[in-house]
Amino acid sequence: MAGTVIRPFRRDDTEPVVALWRAAGLVVPWNDPYRDIERKLTVQPELFLVAEHASVDGAPTVVGAAMIGYDGHRGWVNYLAVDESRRGEGLGAAIMAEAERLLVERGCPKLNLQVRSTNQGVIDWYRSLGFEPDRAVSLGKRLIADGEPGPSGAAP
Repeated sequence: MAGTVIRPFRRDDTEPVVALWRAAGLVVPWNDPYRDIERKLTVQPELFLVAEHASVDGAPTVVGAAMIGYDGHRGWVNYLAVDESRRGEGLGAAIMAEAERLLVERGCPKLNLQVRSTNQGVIDWYRSLGFEPDRAVSLGKRLIADGEPGPSGAAP
């Protein structure tokens, strides 16, 4: 991981991060990644992490990203992705370690995350980091459809 730093997201990371998420299969039709980024930037933006690697010519490249949150009860990780060419190098584990450090710093007692049940490889990877399935069922309810204007009335 030499030459790689994990730092807070900056607006100019938007396109590389969305491209990374798309390549990792994290973007689904019912979640607009651009709106998700805008939402995250209004709540704990310092917990939106980007892994950046300086290439041979010195130009930085986004090679990983994750959104972290803490609601006072549980921590959450969403949109964790690592560039396919960098998988297996420990970058995902490093991003998770930084997420855990930031959450512990805030007094967070437990970290939760969700993985699609069909993504066994990622489930196995998280288990290798010490995560175990909770005895809980994840339920969701869409309050604002991404095709609709948000509370400000502005469209994405």
